[in-house]
Amino acid sequence: MELRHLRYFVAVAEALNFTKAAAALRVAQPALSRQVQDLEDELGVDLFKRSPRGVTLTAEGKLFLDETREILKRTEESVGKVRALARGEFGTLHIGYAPAPSVEILPPSMAALKKAAPGVSVVLHDLAEDKMIAGLTDGSLELAITVDQTGQPAPGIIFEELMRYPFCLAMAAGHPLAKRKSIPLKEIATHPLVGLSRSGYAEYHRILERMFAPVGVAPQVTTECDGSTSILTELEVGNGVAIVSQLFRVIAGKRLVYRPISGTDESHAIGIARATKGDVTPAGEKFCDILRTTASEIRGKSSKG
Repeated sequence: MELRHLRYFVAVAEALNFTKAAAALRVAQPALSRQVQDLEDELGVDLFKRSPRGVTLTAEGKLFLDETREILKRTEESVGKVRALARGEFGTLHIGYAPAPSVEILPPSMAALKKAAPGVSVVLHDLAEDKMIAGLTDGSLELAITVDQTGQPAPGIIFEELMRYPFCLAMAAGHPLAKRKSIPLKEIATHPLVGLSRSGYAEYHRILERMFAPVGVAPQVTTECDGSTSILTELEVGNGVAIVSQLFRVIAGKRLVYRPISGTDESHAIGIARATKGDVTPAGEKFCDILRTTASEIRGKSSKG
């Protein structure tokens, strides 16, 4: 039994006339009659009562018509979904991200994807860097928006840079350093540092080590946090200062003050991470294109002021 047998049967059942059904299907009437007869032989039942005046459906034919219509409907839906999947317009994406690095690029990219491909659903996973790498490696994540692991690239992971940001010093408005226009690295090292945890954010600590190496001072992170929200809280209560990405301003806003760091041009990149051996779906590739476009638009706005 093939799909054409089912389509031929439905055409005859709806027209109740082999000649009219054959014309609608653009097949020869004898060939249509033979295909329907083959279907009846395979089922072992008569689907039609044939007479000189035409044909009518048997009880079995009426039941089979209902079932066949549903089968053909589901088939058409499945074909449509598969084709949409191939075009990147259907599917589910599991994306790893960290709120702070992705705060500027992810929301507009998500909105653009929803507009371009409403049939694609995105499941976001808020994870530390090590968990994102693990998810990409085991296939539970298709993509991740994260910082570049420049100091120690994770094996089996490809990183594509989208944006680059400088670092600044964040603190409460009442902190003594808030009165300064810029803060030298050596002086920062004399103050308690609030930062991300070494276990979950190793790249952050590698950046700090590179930053302080030229001045011969080892950074001392006395308060380790599991995310940007925790850093914000620690700073607001006056528990130190934090070396953060310029992106942190988007999260904390005017709740803190920010000062340039003199003596370093260290910056960090955020972008798309994927597994070298993983298969990115067409929807995933579409989202990557959208992320690239969004990054270009953000850079364009920044260059204009």
